[in-house]
Amino acid sequence: MTPHGEPSAPPSGFHGYRQVPAEQTDAAGRRWWDENAQDYLADHAEFLGDADFCWGPEGLRESSAHLLGPVDTLTDGEVLEIGSGAAQCSRWLRSQGVRATASDISGAMLAHSARLDQRTGIDVPTVRADARDLPFVAGSFDVVFSSYGVIPFVADAARVHGEVARVLRPGGRWVFSLTHPIRWAFPDVPGPAGLTVSRSYFDRAPYIETDAAGAVTYAEYHRTLGDHIHDLTTAGFALDDLVEPSWPESNASTWGGWSPLRGAVLPGTAIFVAHRRD
Repeated sequence: MTPHGEPSAPPSGFHGYRQVPAEQTDAAGRRWWDENAQDYLADHAEFLGDADFCWGPEGLRESSAHLLGPVDTLTDGEVLEIGSGAAQCSRWLRSQGVRATASDISGAMLAHSARLDQRTGIDVPTVRADARDLPFVAGSFDVVFSSYGVIPFVADAARVHGEVARVLRPGGRWVFSLTHPIRWAFPDVPGPAGLTVSRSYFDRAPYIETDAAGAVTYAEYHRTLGDHIHDLTTAGFALDDLVEPSWPESNASTWGGWSPLRGAVLPGTAIFVAHRRD
């Protein structure tokens, strides 16, 4: 759950906004999550839980939001999580009797998922897969979702939407959360400096980090709200809702650029709720 703030760039490397070939960021994405899985999960273990479904740093939980639909309706179908990390969200769904499968590109993240299975006693079927090339036959699932996974980390998000549409049954639901696009116009810091616009909202250059040799080590892509809606509708989806969770007074935590100070005046998360058109 970052918008270009979680990683720390090497002192002698580049970190900022610029265009780079997509093949460089593809390799970097898998490598970064494999190398940083343990630290990332350790840093956020308390917030994420072992079997909990959180949509973003504000703390909105699926148990209260029901963005996938009422749990009792989900138990009759098949659910797929993409960009699952350690599959905390799918593990919560499994605890509710939902047939959820988790997928992620990072083998290290899925290894952590297996350890959480052992710790909780809740087994989640997992598949290591690129969300742009899902290893499932067409029409396999009733719901696909992703909480801060996949979409911000690939140059060709339209391919992800296309694959989701392919594996969904007609009328199936696709729900995903990510950093609210307006955040990209502001510095990604939790304090007062993060309240002043520093970039154009329409500047779509991705955030890039490189090592001293210039190799890309991390990449995250900005798309406007209009870009996301265009990608959805072009892939055959109808947008049902756009949820912008407010920051609750009870949440005193800081996570990267998210904080109570910024959360009080700026949306931090956008959640798109859509369904595949028949």
